Formats: sequence, C-alpha cells, structure tokens
Amino acid sequence: MAQASSLFTRLEFRLAEQLFHTRWLPRSPRTQRLTLRLFQRCAEAGHVDALSVYGHMLFHRGTTSQDKAKGARYVLQAAQNGDAHAQYQAARIYEFGCAQYPRRDDHAVTWYARAGESGHPMAAERLARAYHVGELGLTKDAQRSEHWQRLADRDIDGNEASLEKLRTH
Repeated sequence: MAQASSLFTRLEFRLAEQLFHTRWLPRSPRTQRLTLRLFQRCAEAGHVDALSVYGHMLFHRGTTSQDKAKGARYVLQAAQNGDAHAQYQAARIYEFGCAQYPRRDDHAVTWYARAGESGHPMAAERLARAYHVGELGLTKDAQRSEHWQRLADRDIDGNEASLEKLRTH
C-alpha cells in the first residue's frame, strides 16, 4: 500500500477525475478508455478514492460477472479503509446481494451505520427508515429512527452549507 500515497498515483487519480467530470472535453471512446485505465491503475495501487470510484463503476456498469465481482471487492476494500461513499455502497451490496456477496442484513446495517456516522446522509436516512418500519432485520425503534434521521438531516444541512460556501467564493 506504499504506492497508494505516491505522488504519481495521486496525480493520476486527479487527472482521471478531471477527465471524468470535464464537460467541455468530447466524450470520445478513446478518452473514456484512458479515464478508465487511469482509475484502474490507481485502484490497483490501493488509492482509496480510486477503489471507491472504479469499484462502483465496475460493479454497476461492468459487463461480465468478473468485472462486477472485482468492483464489489474494490468497493469493500475502500469501505474498510474509511471511505463513506464506499461504505454506503457496501451496505447496498449486502442489502440486495449479488453473486459473490449474498444478502446479509446484519452486514448491511453495519455498513449503513459506519457510513451514516461518517456523514453520509443517505445511509443515515436508510437506517432511520429501517428502524421506523422494522426492515433489515431490525425491530421498530422510534428513538433510534429519530437518532438516524437527525444525523441525516444534519449531514444534508452540512452538505448544503458547504455547497453554498463554494458558490459564494
């Protein structure tokens, strides 16, 4: 994992992000292949954000079962390294199951909780709903539902404040 923090890997990841998000650049197949190749190199080097982004792409858009399995592994690796978005995706993988990772409500709850505690509002919202109606193997619990809803609302408000601050500067 020493490569994960290398300057070159971080620069490659920033370039891949820029290529992925740039609207003015033509979406040619060549540019798309380059972008995916950069994300892949960074993920294979252990870059946590690349594991999350590229894993998500492979899992949801991969054409083969091997791509989807590799994507799930990358997402879970990023989740274990503290990436809140990957933790949310890991929870969804376990909530709905897939070929390599069967449905496990207990794992889904664990990953939703980690993501929610890390500031992911959709994860906190999902737990609030699960406690409210008794899903994911949880018993109905109004207090826990309110707790997770407060976290979700706080995270949404915090994200909106951050966006507003970016717009004004």
